[in-house]
Amino acid sequence: ARLVVLLSLLGLAAGGKLLVVPADGSHWLSLREVLDVLQQKGHEIVVVAPAASLYIRPSKSYELKSYAVPLTLDGVKKELGAFLQIPFEEGSFLTRFFKAYEGLKRLGELTVHGCEWLLKDQELIRYLEESKFDALLTDPVSLCGLILAEHLSLPSVYFLRGVPCGLDFEATQCPRPLSYVPRDFSQHTDHMTFFQRVGNLLYEIPNFFLCDFGFQPFAKLASEFLHRDVTVLDLLRRGSVWLLRVEFVMDYP
Repeated sequence: ARLVVLLSLLGLAAGGKLLVVPADGSHWLSLREVLDVLQQKGHEIVVVAPAASLYIRPSKSYELKSYAVPLTLDGVKKELGAFLQIPFEEGSFLTRFFKAYEGLKRLGELTVHGCEWLLKDQELIRYLEESKFDALLTDPVSLCGLILAEHLSLPSVYFLRGVPCGLDFEATQCPRPLSYVPRDFSQHTDHMTFFQRVGNLLYEIPNFFLCDFGFQPFAKLASEFLHRDVTVLDLLRRGSVWLLRVEFVMDYP
């Protein structure tokens, strides 16, 4: 009798159908290893990515569905390379901040335009609607996957290093007190003097501007596509599972 019960539960453990909307670059390199293991465990995986991608290529581990974007592969490499060079440049806080501002703005525009082309691909969207996926896996550093998860009414799993401006902390209501957690560009550790803590407060101010121009276009795009007012935090809060890639040598506790 016990054997019959256990055998009847095998159907519940069957592999599911997973939609993956990745971010390109190093984000994809981490996610690709996860997809290989998921495929070995019997899951059916469909990856949606732009035709001009740095690393996303067809694989036996998943089915790749690509969509056209108005940018060549060389153009993608040039834009991403310029942005990734910024953290290694020396200079004052204001100099580095404005370089990061311009780089993030340009990269954000390209990401939003790419997402817009995906959402306008009616044939691909129709395929996704008819495929009956069980869940969506994405890196929320790009919000396109979150918009699709909302449109398809799918539970979403986030696989991420983090979201700029601490939006991941805000969306999950995770404490990140300025007295203990150093902000970007501050070069402080988690052990700060009183004046460093005061300075840390000032380093938080630019995040309000960075988030506004960096993510607000996604909120506008999502509102237009979903036909209702949506904020970035609304989208982030719908995540069912957050899988954070944290390295304690690199990240402050």
